[in-house]
Amino acid sequence: MKRNTKTILMATLLFFSVAAMAQNTDNSSEFNAAESLLNSGSNLSIGGYAQIDFNQPVVDGERRNSTLDIHRLVLLFGYRFNEKTSFVSEIELEHVQEVYVEQAFMNHEFLPWLNLRGGLMLVPMGIQNEYHEPPTYNGVERTNLDSKIVPTTWREIGLGFAGRFDQASMKYQLYVMNGFNGYDGAGKFRGSDGFRKGRQKGAESFMSSPTVAARVDYYGIRGLKLGASTYLGKSQSSLYDGLDKDDDMALAQADSSVINIAMLGLDARYRNGGFEARGQFNVANVSNTAEYNDFTGADLGSQMLGWYLEAGYDVFHGIQNGQRLVPFVRYERYNTHAKTAGSLAENKSFDRTDVTIGAGWWLATGAVLKADYQFFDTAAGSAGGQFNMGIGIWF
Repeated sequence: MKRNTKTILMATLLFFSVAAMAQNTDNSSEFNAAESLLNSGSNLSIGGYAQIDFNQPVVDGERRNSTLDIHRLVLLFGYRFNEKTSFVSEIELEHVQEVYVEQAFMNHEFLPWLNLRGGLMLVPMGIQNEYHEPPTYNGVERTNLDSKIVPTTWREIGLGFAGRFDQASMKYQLYVMNGFNGYDGAGKFRGSDGFRKGRQKGAESFMSSPTVAARVDYYGIRGLKLGASTYLGKSQSSLYDGLDKDDDMALAQADSSVINIAMLGLDARYRNGGFEARGQFNVANVSNTAEYNDFTGADLGSQMLGWYLEAGYDVFHGIQNGQRLVPFVRYERYNTHAKTAGSLAENKSFDRTDVTIGAGWWLATGAVLKADYQFFDTAAGSAGGQFNMGIGIWF
């Protein structure tokens, strides 16, 4: 408990330390793929992004093969029906053979601060779940905090509102969505990566109860962007489908197959000249885990907690060649067993620390070469390391 409190205090201090560094520098607009399509002046917009990786695990006393992978190739299509109504889609091919729809939603603007959105949308939690195009972040691989806790890339079907108040330097998103599939004949959640296996991704999704996702961004301090996000609701279970409301035993069994999730995220991004930094903090409090674990045989924790802080510097800053070269370092701490309930003991191997050191060379705004080395450690002992190289494209 003391360790969790210390971690929360340290993460909060780091978050506000980044905020305190803000000085007078440009706070230029930043877009992800969906925003770029929505802001396009063309009726039909086409784009894409790609990530090609080389990964070499390094483990003491063992020989490991490297892997080379077209991790993802995503095609973007947007269509503007008129000045107010647009459609955005992303079609993703992962590892050459897996095809997913990453986004597919309609946006109608009543006013700049009131846009109605519906369809398959990204859950607005953290930085990388929305800004996941390879040239938008440092490092070959996405942060493990976002992979294990958020979990990136997290998208579900829903309906809600989004908009911006430029005079207040704020924008927001508020959606009602279907939740994680926690049980469909077998339990989906586990201690090693939390909710990740429960993402429904719009593929014949089912809903036994709705969830709420919300985010607010503030960009009123030049050079600094601050974000706060939340996700509230229950996981979904197939046991409620066709359930006799008078069958108390069946109802109790169905209730044991769901969990209650309350997730909070804070994030900050800062840029001043060639210097850039970002930080993120996430905590997910989960109830009914003892009942869920007993029913499904899972090892899901009752709290997941993580944070990271990253800094880099563009050594080409001030040189007018259209390129960027950014060495960076990132310290990342995340624990999917920050707390456990019932008879489940905390698994120390789920209390993880990653240090990533590397560089990215942006040959152009949307084309980057990356290389880094990651040191992995856990409360149970060292987990080795990994050398990565990659190519990132976005157009």
